[in-house]
Order: sequence, then C-alpha cells, then structure tokens
Amino acid sequence: MLQAIKSWSKRVWNSSLFRWGVGIPFTFAMALYIASYFFDEPLRRNMEKNINRDLKGYSVRLPKVHLQLLDLSLTLKELTVLQQAHPDPPVVSIPYLKASIHWKEIFSGKLVAEFKLDRPKININLLQLRSEAANKVSLKERGWQQAVEEIYPLKINNLKISNASITYIDQDPKRPLVLNHLNLQAINIRNINLPDQVYPSSFHLDTAIFDSGHGSIDGKANFLGKPYPGIKGRMKLDKVPLDYFNTVSARSNLTIQGGVLGASGNAEYSPKVKIAHLEKMDIEGMKIDYIHSQRTAVAEKKRAVVVGKKAREISNKSGLLLRADQVSLTDCTIGIINEAARNPYRVYFADTNLQLSNFSNQFSEGLAKARLTAKFMGSGITTASGNFRPEKGSPDFDLFIKIEDTRLTAMNDLLRAYGDFDVSDGIFSLVTELHVKNDAISGYIKPFFRDVQVYDRRRDKSRGIFHEMYEMMVGGVAGLLENRSRQEVATKATIAGSLKNPQTSTWQIVAGLIRNAFFKAILPSFEKKVTGTAKR
Repeated sequence: MLQAIKSWSKRVWNSSLFRWGVGIPFTFAMALYIASYFFDEPLRRNMEKNINRDLKGYSVRLPKVHLQLLDLSLTLKELTVLQQAHPDPPVVSIPYLKASIHWKEIFSGKLVAEFKLDRPKININLLQLRSEAANKVSLKERGWQQAVEEIYPLKINNLKISNASITYIDQDPKRPLVLNHLNLQAINIRNINLPDQVYPSSFHLDTAIFDSGHGSIDGKANFLGKPYPGIKGRMKLDKVPLDYFNTVSARSNLTIQGGVLGASGNAEYSPKVKIAHLEKMDIEGMKIDYIHSQRTAVAEKKRAVVVGKKAREISNKSGLLLRADQVSLTDCTIGIINEAARNPYRVYFADTNLQLSNFSNQFSEGLAKARLTAKFMGSGITTASGNFRPEKGSPDFDLFIKIEDTRLTAMNDLLRAYGDFDVSDGIFSLVTELHVKNDAISGYIKPFFRDVQVYDRRRDKSRGIFHEMYEMMVGGVAGLLENRSRQEVATKATIAGSLKNPQTSTWQIVAGLIRNAFFKAILPSFEKKVTGTAKR
C-alpha cells in the first residue's frame, strides 16, 4: 500500500513538473507572439519616418511591418523606394523582406544579420538616370547606409535575393531591357570566416536576360576592402539577344538588328589588381550600322575625342590588364550610312566572319591578330587581315584588304554622292595595304574597274540632257583608261607621311585613310579627265 502511494505521488510530481517545464515556456512564447503584433504599427510609423529623414533625393513607403519577438526577426512587406524628382515608376519595390539574426554566427561571438528578399523589382529609366547624374550630393552622403540600419540595426552578413527583376527603359518604353528571375546569394559579407584569405566572401548570381538569354556570375569578394571592395569572379553569357540594345546604342549613332551574344571570361577588380579577361565572345547574325548625319556631326567628333583619349589612357597602363583571347563575328552585316552627303548612301559588308585573337591593352601580351571574310556591298568577295600592337602614345598596326568582283551597280548611291553619276554595269575590285608605326603612315590603295557602263539611255533620259552628256563623257573616260589586255580601269594612290595628329585612335586612322584615299583614287578615274578637278 505504501509503495502504491509513493508511486502515485511520483507520477503526480513528474506530471506537474512536466506541465510547468513545458507550459511556462509555451505560455511565454505565446505571449511574445501575441505581443509582437502590438508593436507593429508604432514600429512601422517610426521606421518610415526615420528612413525618409535619412535619405536625400529619395523617399520610401512602408505599409506593413511585423516584428517577431520570438526570434527577433523583422518582416517588411510592400516596401517601395521613389526618386523624388521622378517618382513614377518607383525605383525599388520589395514585396517581402525579412531581416533576422544570423544565429549560426552567435557561436563565433559575432552578432550579425541575414537578409532575405523575395521578388524585388528595380525600375530605372533615362530621366531618373540623368537626374541621378546631375545630383551633386555624393552617394555616401545620401543616407542609404543609415536607411538600412533603420530597418535592422545589425550589419548584414548573409544576403539572399530570390526571383528579382531589373527593368531599364531608355527612350522607347516598348523595348525595355529586362533581367528577370534574378537570384543572388552572398555569404560571409562581414568576413567572419576565413578572414586571412584575400577574398573571404563568396557569391553567386544567375538571371534571365531579355527573355531568351541567360547569364551567371560565380565569385569571391572582400566586401570590407579599403578604400573600396575587391571582387573576383567568372562570368558566362548565353544566347543574349542584341537588338534589345538598339534604343541605347542609337545615342551613339548605332543601329542594331538581330544578333545573339555568347561569352565567357573572368575578372578581378580590387585596390591592387585590375584584370578583365574575356576568354571567348561570339556574336552571330547581327546587323549593325553606324549612321553619320549633319545633325549629330558635332557630337560624333566629341565622342571620337573621348574614345581616343580613353584608349590612350588604358594602353599599357600599369596595374591594368584587359585581354580577349578570342572574339568572333559570324554571319553579320556591318555598314556605314552617310546621311550628311548630298546623296545619302550606305557602304556595308555582308556575310561577315571576323576572328580577333589575343587582343590586349598591354604590349607584353604580344600581337593582336584579326582575320576577316565578307562580301562588300553584298557581292564583292573580301578578305582582310591585320596585326595590332598596343603601343603607348600612338597607334601601331598593319592592315591588308582585298576586295574582288563587286557589282558596281550596288555602289551607285556612293557614286552619285561623290561623283554625281551612276553606272548601269561594271565590276569593282580593290587592294590596299596600310602600315602605321612611330607616328608614320605608309602603304597604298589600288581600285580596279572592269566592264564599266555609265550611260543608260532608258534610265537616264529623265535626268536632263546635260546630265546625259556628263555620264556619256564619264563612260568614255572609263573606256579610255581600260587596260586593253584585262579590260579594266586601274589607278593607285600611294599613302605616306607622318600622322597629323599622333593622338588619333587606330579606328579613326583606318576609317579616315580608307575613306580619303578611296575617293582620291576612284574619282580621278571617272571625273578628273572630264572636268579638270576632282570633287571632294
């Protein structure tokens, strides 16, 4: 009997102890959970007010906040950030943001935070960018760091962003540049682990690019580096459609249609190392034209000066390595449209295949080599090769071009613009060789014409009797100049001398020499014998 009483007493005691041991914490947890909701609205108002106080040029709207006292986490919903100068659309919209203690690092003696963002949207347009660029207040002074600290007082150690989107609208709202399904994860941002390594933090980013493309970056970083963070990573791009860039490139007088880009490489940028290494880049099926017009002529000249200056600044610059192992263009069309000429024209290369290898800004990396095949004006079989050296001070290159059997009728707009005549038949070919070194130019350009027929009675009768006579005379001159054995017109322009402006960039020299020598060589064949002067 006594034993039974002892057993019953023990069960009662254990049961009571269990209820107290479980009940009290459970009750306390429930109390904290319920009490959390009483803090939400005062906390929301205070947080929104403080963030807007800290920010300069921007404001936020924060409709929902929930503080969970159980784990000291904070959840923000429907947070929006607006630029005050151009509030529509909001610059940032975050449907869900959770900030909490990174409990794992408590055992390391560090009290830091982790942030999780779900479906954030970033919207930027040209007006907002221009307003931002005109703002004289530095980024550091605009209160972003203080605003983040108003959300959560602990410094971020882990960051995870899921299913984000970034939309940029330039001039055409119907053609936005969109990155969607963007995911980013960065860990050990505060360098708590592996502090002895150069890049103790790691990150991964992947995103869809303009619907059909894809991009990813895997790397490591030192986000606490001084005077600025250091980063090292590997990038890969697949099937990126290029015509989406047309609205942006138009401001640089470029039009792009079609084309797909793929690329891979790695980069490192830190206070001590600056390397951009493009291992491979392929562009397929792109049509690109540079448009010169009277309206943009001044801006084009200024842009050329800026590009040339930047090219000289990075050439052989100590501590900076830019390198491209292999760049290729496949089945592309590259053209120049001159809308400033009295008769606008387009010169182009179709079916262009270009291979550029070992391109670098450092002379120690050796020669860059370019090889090209194309069809000039859609028919002239073109081969070209060039060697380029990144010399400091002035360009240094060798260029060889051969064009065979171009249908001369495809060049009628060009001939009308510079010679005031056209042809009804004929074949054009060209050979040129150019060398630039030590501020000196040498080489030649030699065009050939075969089976040229200038005057066509049926086509030219509507253009007036004097124009008919002019074209008949031009045709007669071409006939006199023909090589009797080969039935072709040939002339040659020798190129020699010093650079008038040694600071001119390589591409400016190539374009200028070919343009000037080309017309100085062609027009005398058709015009100088008739008028006594060559038109410019």
